[in-house]
Amino acid sequence: MERVIGIDLGTTNSCVAIVDSGTPTVIPNRGGYKTTPSMVAITEAGKRLVGHIAKRQAITNAENTVYAAKRLIGRKWNSSQVKNAVLTSSYRIVEGPHGDVRIQLRDKTYSVPEVSAMVLQEMRVIAEDFLGETVSKAVITVPAYFNDNQRQATKDAGQIAGLDVIRIINEPTAASLAYGFGKNLEKLIAVYDLGGGTFDISILEIGAHGVFKVIATAGDTFLGGEDFDARIIDWLVQGFKNQHGIDLRQDRMALQRLKDAAEKAKCELSSVKETEINLPFIISSGRNEALHLQQTISRATLESLCEDLIDRTIDICKQTMLDAKLDKEEVEDVVLVGGMTRMPKVQEAVAGFFDRDPCKGVHPDEVVALGAAIQGAALVDDQHEMILLDVTPHALGIMTFGSLFEELIPQNTTVPTSRTKIFTTSRDNQTAVKILVMQGESQQAEENEMLGEFILTGLRRAPKGQVEIEVTFEINADGIVSVSAKDLETGQQQSIQVTATSGLTKDEIKQMIDSAKEYMVDRRSSEEFEAAKQEAEKLIVEIERLFPQVEVVVAASDFGREAVNKARRILRDAKAAIDSKDATAIKNQIEALARTQRMFKGVVTKTQ
Repeated sequence: MERVIGIDLGTTNSCVAIVDSGTPTVIPNRGGYKTTPSMVAITEAGKRLVGHIAKRQAITNAENTVYAAKRLIGRKWNSSQVKNAVLTSSYRIVEGPHGDVRIQLRDKTYSVPEVSAMVLQEMRVIAEDFLGETVSKAVITVPAYFNDNQRQATKDAGQIAGLDVIRIINEPTAASLAYGFGKNLEKLIAVYDLGGGTFDISILEIGAHGVFKVIATAGDTFLGGEDFDARIIDWLVQGFKNQHGIDLRQDRMALQRLKDAAEKAKCELSSVKETEINLPFIISSGRNEALHLQQTISRATLESLCEDLIDRTIDICKQTMLDAKLDKEEVEDVVLVGGMTRMPKVQEAVAGFFDRDPCKGVHPDEVVALGAAIQGAALVDDQHEMILLDVTPHALGIMTFGSLFEELIPQNTTVPTSRTKIFTTSRDNQTAVKILVMQGESQQAEENEMLGEFILTGLRRAPKGQVEIEVTFEINADGIVSVSAKDLETGQQQSIQVTATSGLTKDEIKQMIDSAKEYMVDRRSSEEFEAAKQEAEKLIVEIERLFPQVEVVVAASDFGREAVNKARRILRDAKAAIDSKDATAIKNQIEALARTQRMFKGVVTKTQ
């Protein structure tokens, strides 16, 4: 059976898992960590860094290190969230050619799916190193409240990374799969998912025969740990400004140091009552005097700074329970997902709202990737008995006369589904209508996301309101939306499959895929060279250490002198192969070095 990896592409950290012999397992990276920072950097030499290595150099290379790219994926340049990110990020965010978002790193501009693909590629490499085989299929998770464009952009990122994304699955749903896997449960649960950049709440029904049914879902794709960090940064910046009259936000390196310190302090305050933030030489004053930042922050201060953020998540929970037509007493368990749920105040708020202590049985950082791996295994294994019934997180409809939004498929409708509604013409003798397909919750069409448009022509001429047009919306199991419109009298029909856009053209995606493939070839050959070089250098050091003793023993005979000269030639050739950075040449020399080392060791052992 083909291997399918499950990837939790997170705002702050990412995680990859696999189902191995029926057991879902998180795959550790080379450093032994089970999560990898979702950070990408380009060095001065043009080298790409991903994960821990990118995070370690973020302060000295702030302008060319990207974090929280997930908050920008699939968004339009003119959105309020992008404007917010432009003002607060230490890296440069610019407008793309299609009204999309791009990131400027060194002398190149990258699309957001391209940056996310670098993180996904790293996850793929981690999995391949662990499994010892090539991996091409993946299930990738997204926030439940992501719209179609954000989902498509994530799918594009997977494609650029060389992955066949067989399913995009909602993060809370993935968490519920891991929570209920192999337990034969019958339960109604709430999954409260507060991660680094996004918030989701999902109410699910788990059936005894592997049926996972989502009842309702909602969220905020711009609410998470990054916002909690931002509150600490604002507090530090304001305090420093009051003291020294200098705005630290104007210095990118200072901003990155503040971000690191804020994140560290926030994490520490989950286990201690107060912590010190100490940033020496944070900036120089106009008189070239080095200034230091030193502040003590308490858990109570953090809670008061972030109280409204926590309240926002609880308000969304309230609305979701109303949408699901459920009472809190009916929820049997509350599953906490995402790093921010480690904050005691968040746990307290969740327990207070649901009137029960949340479940501590899942790992908040790993459960989503495990669920994605479980879904991946189920999709390729016919014997796997698991049915997943998800919902559409946003209402779908069309724009009608007066720029109003007419809903056809309500939010939280189980997919696959189809709905039909009849509309009439709004003008006399109207021979064509433009159907604008929208997604969102606002009654004002322009406040929602436009997914596509098409024109139905050839309508018969008649007074307004007399021509009836039947509009049908259909969503399949993969979340693909199809819309058709038909003149009921003439049968004239027009339809489109709504293809969400990530802001990239097919040609751009192909170019990015080719570029990513080249990077993988270069990376593999570079890793191969490093491994061979280390092995050869180890042998060279050992031979050179034994050389003086061997020379004394064997130099008396012609045969011995020839053996010593041959050993010198082997050392010279091996060093030349290392200098030429030729992995194949080094591998060819390793065998000769190993023979020489064994011979030298034998000579030395005999003389002892």
